[in-house]
Order: sequence, then structure tokens, then C-alpha cells
Amino acid sequence: MKHTTIRRVVTGHDRDGKSRVVADGEVEAITTELLPGFAAYRLWGRDEHPTFPDDGSPCGAEAWYPPRDGSRFMVNTIPPGVPAVPSDLDMASALEALERQMPGAMAVQEPDGAGMHTTDSIDYVLVVSGEVTLELDDGEQRVLRAGDVVIQNGTRHAWHNHGTEPCMIVGVAIGANRVLSA
Repeated sequence: MKHTTIRRVVTGHDRDGKSRVVADGEVEAITTELLPGFAAYRLWGRDEHPTFPDDGSPCGAEAWYPPRDGSRFMVNTIPPGVPAVPSDLDMASALEALERQMPGAMAVQEPDGAGMHTTDSIDYVLVVSGEVTLELDDGEQRVLRAGDVVIQNGTRHAWHNHGTEPCMIVGVAIGANRVLSA
């Protein structure tokens, strides 16, 4: 599957408080040999509440998932089927490269959980094209198609594409508090 770029236009304010386009460019897909066919586009993120006016400059957002009060905006393409990792893949190098591209993303993945993960965020997810299955605890599943929306409230979940075409989802993640029960 060929991955394209996504055009990102960013606005901000000039010294007089007037709105301006401050950036207009392409965002490249993040891909990995660990998940053939998957693509992730990190479009924007910040680790704190915004204060306006601002100049529209990118803010600090190192980790893939947002901290409390932070946010992330991303697009993901999920290929159909189960990804087949090449048998000759240097796993250590591939994991190292993925950590550079998507810092902390693998830390939330369950080692034997078939994509199951939990993030401390509320995620607003829109299915743009294709079909994807949302899996929750105990195997509960919901099939989602283009135009469907998920409000993901910090629950353990996985995304699976049992269809025949790639699925594209758009998500906004807002960092949240997680209270651990005693």
C-alpha cells in the first residue's frame, strides 16, 4: 500500500493579534516494518492547555500519547488482515526505530494482547473510510464503518480490520487522569 502525505495548514496570530497562516506543508506517514501496511500521521500535539493569542508555533509534544492536559491529533491507516512481520526482521532495530518515530507508543501495548492497549486519554475517533472492528475487554466488539464515531473513554481496546480495504481513522486524544482503585 502506498502512503501519501497529508497537507497541514496551521494558523496563529501576528503581533497585532490578527489571524495568519503560519505554516502550510505536508506531513509524511510514519510506517514501520513491525506493522506492514499501517500508517500513522501525527498532525499536531501539545502537552499543555493552549493560551491565545499565540503565534501558532508547534508546542512540546514528545510522547506519542498526551499527558494529562495535553492533546494529540492523528490519522491512522489500518490495513486489512493480520500484519505479517518479515521473518528476517531485526526486531531490536525495528523497535528502536519505532520508539524514535512514535515515542512511548509501544509502552502501552500489551505484549501478548493482539493490539490491546490502554491510554490515559479520551479519544474522539471518526472512521473516514473502510471498516474497522473495535475490540474491548472480554472480546466485546463493534464493527465501525465510514461516518461512524467512537468516544474512547480510556478503556482497554484494540483495532482490527477484518474487511478487504484499508481503513482510515481520524483521532483527537486529550490527556486525562486515571485513578487507580485500591
